[in-house]
Amino acid sequence: MARAQFQKGQRVWVECVGAWAHIEQVQPVWAKGFEEPVRVTYDVGLGREFLAHELTLPVDDETAIDGDHWRLLRARNKWQGPDDCVGHPFPGTHPVVVTERADWGGWRVPGAEYDRDPDRIEKQARVIAAAPRLMKIAEQLMEAVAEAPHDAPPAMLALAKRSREILREVMQTAPAGALSQEAARDTAVEAMTRPLSRTRAA
Repeated sequence: MARAQFQKGQRVWVECVGAWAHIEQVQPVWAKGFEEPVRVTYDVGLGREFLAHELTLPVDDETAIDGDHWRLLRARNKWQGPDDCVGHPFPGTHPVVVTERADWGGWRVPGAEYDRDPDRIEKQARVIAAAPRLMKIAEQLMEAVAEAPHDAPPAMLALAKRSREILREVMQTAPAGALSQEAARDTAVEAMTRPLSRTRAA
């Protein structure tokens, strides 16, 4: 099964061409008997379709994680009615994490997977919906420590460093050498772990 990883209008780096482009069309490929596309390709106006692994988002692209709109909604089960799943937390529905302004687009799981362990899937949905807010907290922690690294307790320095590592894993999708606000902030946070005799990065 395949899910769209990019949206129409997003700016992406096309690795094999070495150029920036915009997603013009998201083209799912459907097959009989499957509820989701078996493959998704992207038309970026460069003469052929590309797969997701050939494209990356810039780290400073605000559309990469637009967390202000992430929220948890409930969708009606297509495979079971409320009377068929009375043991579920919310019989007859399943969670959908919507990441768009409109009430569509986002993350969900197949019915069979939800039915296997609905409590676990419900918790995962809540975690996914809360992820952008947790990322903002981590960013605020990094910024607070970077402003006065020599005054921060060792535990705060360690938390800021770990936050930087995790956020880098999440956001590191731009090609090497791309300059961004995240890179500048990382430089400031890295200065927290240097000896006091060194000059802290601006």
